[in-house]
Amino acid sequence: MRRASILVLVGFVLLSVTSAVSAQSKTREQLIEEIKEKRSELSVLEKQVLDVADSDRSANAVLLTQPNTGIIRLIPREGFDTDPMRKVDESRRNQPEAMVRLLPGESFTNSSTKNKVPLTVNGDGAYYSFVRLTHEYGQGSDITLEQGFLSVGFAGADYGMIFKLGDVPVESLSTEHLLVQPLARYTPARSEPEARLEQHRFSTGTEFDGMSLKNRAPVEVGTTYLLRSISYRRSDVLVAFKVTRKDSDGSLIIIWKLMEKYPVPQLARTVQNNEIR
Repeated sequence: MRRASILVLVGFVLLSVTSAVSAQSKTREQLIEEIKEKRSELSVLEKQVLDVADSDRSANAVLLTQPNTGIIRLIPREGFDTDPMRKVDESRRNQPEAMVRLLPGESFTNSSTKNKVPLTVNGDGAYYSFVRLTHEYGQGSDITLEQGFLSVGFAGADYGMIFKLGDVPVESLSTEHLLVQPLARYTPARSEPEARLEQHRFSTGTEFDGMSLKNRAPVEVGTTYLLRSISYRRSDVLVAFKVTRKDSDGSLIIIWKLMEKYPVPQLARTVQNNEIR
C-alpha cells in the first residue's frame, strides 16, 4: 500500500515537471496565439452573458418589428447581485450608509466586490450606445446602470437628461407626443462653459418646459423613460426606452426606440470678437 502511494506521488511529480517543461518550451508566437484563441472563446461567452433571452424578444416582438428599435441587457456597474444576503430593502437603499441601520440578513450592495465579473468589453456591460449599438464604453455611450439608477452623460462635457413617463407603450411614442416635445426641441450648449453649466443643472435637477429633469432616474420595472443624450463630436439622440424585466442577477432587460438623431454637436471652446469659434 505504501509502495503504491509512493508510485502515485512520483507519477504526479513527473507529470507536473513534464507540463512545466512543455509550457516553457513553447515559443512566444505560440503563447500569443493561445492568448488570441482564449480571448476569442471568452468573447463568445461574454456575448452570451450580454444577450437577452428568446422569450424577451418574443414578448416585445411588436416593437422590434419597427425600425430603429432594439432590446438590450444592462449589467449593474457594481457587478452582479447574485447574493441575496447583500440586498437592502428598496425603500431604504438610497439613504446614506451611515444613516441606515441594517436589518437581519441585509448588507450594502456596494460593500463587496465578490460578485463583480470583469468582462473584456470596456465598461463591463454597464453602458450602451444607441447610435453605435455597442456596450463598449468610450464610444459615445448614452446610458449606464449603477446602484439602482439609470444615468446619462459620462465623459468630458457630454451631458443629457432622463424623464420618467410611466407605463406608456414605447411603440406609441414619437416626437409629436406632448411630453416628448420639450426634449425634442432642446438645443445643446455650443461652448464648453455653457455645456459645463448644463451638466451641473441637470446633475442637480431642474425644471424645463414644465418638466422636472435630471441626468439620472431610479430603476422602475415596467416604466418607460425618455432620454436625450448629447455627446460632443459623436452624437445627439432622443430615445424612448422601457425597463421590461429585472433578471435574477440584477441585470436589466430594456427595450428602446430611437426617435430622433440630431446633427452631431460641436463644442466651441473659445469666444473671439463675440463670435464662437
